[in-house]
Amino acid sequence: MNPQPRSTDILANGFWHNNAGLVQLLGLCPLLAVSNTVVNALGLGLATLAVLMICNLTVSLLRGLLRPEIRIPAFVLIIAATVTVVELVMRAWFHDLYRVLGIFIPLIVTNCAIIGRAEAFASRHRPWPALLDGFATGSGFCAVLVVLGTLRELIGQGTLLDQAHLLFGDFGRRMTLEVIPDYRGFLLALLPAGAFIALGLLVAAKNVVTARQRQQPKASAAATEAL
Repeated sequence: MNPQPRSTDILANGFWHNNAGLVQLLGLCPLLAVSNTVVNALGLGLATLAVLMICNLTVSLLRGLLRPEIRIPAFVLIIAATVTVVELVMRAWFHDLYRVLGIFIPLIVTNCAIIGRAEAFASRHRPWPALLDGFATGSGFCAVLVVLGTLRELIGQGTLLDQAHLLFGDFGRRMTLEVIPDYRGFLLALLPAGAFIALGLLVAAKNVVTARQRQQPKASAAATEAL
């Protein structure tokens, strides 16, 4: 049996060290396509989070029953069934948001991060670590989506939480913020090219922070030796 990783390590990997959107660069098609507003990004991010948690937990519970020869087809079947359930829930309870996100909800099936975590982690660990890994990976992916959506909506429209009623109902109609009044907008930020530029800047910023974190222990060790 594989040694069980610490919860803090699982969370750190999913949120930061092995982030699906900034490090693995997986699921870029929906990540770039729907992140033009915060609400769209949050809707897809939460749907992906739910799928990751359910699939990881299911794969972990069934890991002793799945023979190696059929594990990948079984993972795909589990993921497809879970996405179908999530799609039906969104269609019933968040129909307007479902119509906006369109094909990108069923395309969650093709997100390599989901089958990757099922194969690399959930199929080798107990249910609780597998569920936590799904939460960390999904939350990290959702966070990248929301940050992208925030940047693109703010620069492109000068607003935040536009059309929040799609996700939060009638209460969301009072949540829209006009951050930059009388702003004419910047179209590039709302186009796919703007999404690529914004993601590139986020990846670069993450790499800079990571590089500085790695240099700090070396600098501390050098200062200690100098003393």
